[in-house]
Amino acid sequence: MRRLIQAFRRHPVLTPLFLLAAALTLMFTIRTVVFTIYWANPAHKQQQIEPWMTPRYLAHSWDLTPEQVARALDISPDTARGITLGEIARQKGISLEELTARLAQAASRAHETPQ
Repeated sequence: MRRLIQAFRRHPVLTPLFLLAAALTLMFTIRTVVFTIYWANPAHKQQQIEPWMTPRYLAHSWDLTPEQVARALDISPDTARGITLGEIARQKGISLEELTARLAQAASRAHETPQ
C-alpha cells in the first residue's frame, strides 16, 4: 500500500489512469469468462422461443447472425437491440407462434449445408 501512495505522489495523473485501465481490463476479462461459460452450456443452445428473449439472445442461442434474425423478423438490425420478441410480435400484429415459425424457417435455411 505504501508503494501505491508513493507512486501516486510521484505520478498524480498516471497512477489513477493506470488503476482505471487495470479495473477495466479486469471487468472485461470477467465479462468474457462469464459469457463464454454461459454459452458453452448446451442447455442454452436451441432454446424454445419465449417472449422475453431479444433477437440478439436468440441469435446466440440458435447460432445465427444478428442480421439473419433481423431479416427473419423483418426489422432493422438497429431495432433488434433491446426489444423483446413478444414486443416485436405485438408491433407486427402476429402471434408468437407465427414469429417462431419465421425464425425456425430462417434457422433451417441458415444451417443448410451446400451440396
